[in-house]
Amino acid sequence: MNFIIIGENIHTTRVVKRKGIKSHVFDDGTEAIKYKNKNEIKYVIVPEYFYKTQPFEQGNLKHFLIALWKCLNEPSGFDQGADYILYEVNRQINHGANYLDINVDEFSYKLDEQKKAMAWIVKFIERHSTKPLCIDSSNPEIIDAGLRNYSGKCGDAMLNSIALERPETIDLAKKYSTKVIVSAASESGMPEDESQRMENIVKIVDMCIKKGLNLEEIFIDPLIFPVSVNSIYPSHILKTIKLIRIEYGKKIHITGGISNVSFGIPKRKLINHVFLSLCIDVGLDSGIIDPISTSIESAIKINRKDQSVILALDLLTGNDEFAMNYIRNFRSGKLEF
Repeated sequence: MNFIIIGENIHTTRVVKRKGIKSHVFDDGTEAIKYKNKNEIKYVIVPEYFYKTQPFEQGNLKHFLIALWKCLNEPSGFDQGADYILYEVNRQINHGANYLDINVDEFSYKLDEQKKAMAWIVKFIERHSTKPLCIDSSNPEIIDAGLRNYSGKCGDAMLNSIALERPETIDLAKKYSTKVIVSAASESGMPEDESQRMENIVKIVDMCIKKGLNLEEIFIDPLIFPVSVNSIYPSHILKTIKLIRIEYGKKIHITGGISNVSFGIPKRKLINHVFLSLCIDVGLDSGIIDPISTSIESAIKINRKDQSVILALDLLTGNDEFAMNYIRNFRSGKLEF
């Protein structure tokens, strides 16, 4: 199966726990991100600047953000930050990513600093990458900064994303000859069900085609919401994928942030793989995923007679409201994957 993986981990929102396996506290109280690269334990020292931030106080380290910040703001820490960025890039590529999704929106609240960060990281990663980049932002100006600094040596870029609330990004896609991720969001908010998703998708895809984009260049993101919020949400996505295939056939691509579905639920890896399997069955051919933790092969070959998988299927198909049965089995130690 030709499944297109958009590696999601090069992203300034990503966190690790301060007391988790990827963190370290030195004897003097200095904290660091810990990782193992080529059998060598390495550290990214957390700058004092981050000690007063809300994520830090809540017990989290935004690891990619910290590495990027050191590269741009701490000359003495440049090598630590750069080594960590390349470590994450190579891990995504080595586990099968076809694109690397780059997002720096949380680097700063200042637009000029966000644009500077995007321009720098695009040029830096492209010097070392063997895969094309997916430029990801909610702000068209940040997307433009990324695409303007992308040479394309590894292939055409991807733009994430085009939506009805920012149709001007279609012009950026044409200007820079990119693939595009098209969002199912409306001009004013998130869709409630498959009907609203399709209404939004048809509108924005029509706009893309009128601007000269081809179906083969378009990746539709139906917007995956957590099953922990509403047990019917996964069914909306499965129905939407079917409707997209009926509307556009095989030429168009369908993608999405698969791990969103498991937010707030234990054994997220189990939920992600089972949901990915269901989505592939109805026509999904791409995913914005972390290929290190989510395996396409494992999803395709998943044993649907396994008791843990059956529990996840019940949850994802709306047969376990409020996840009560799933949680009960988790607490009793019966969930394995």
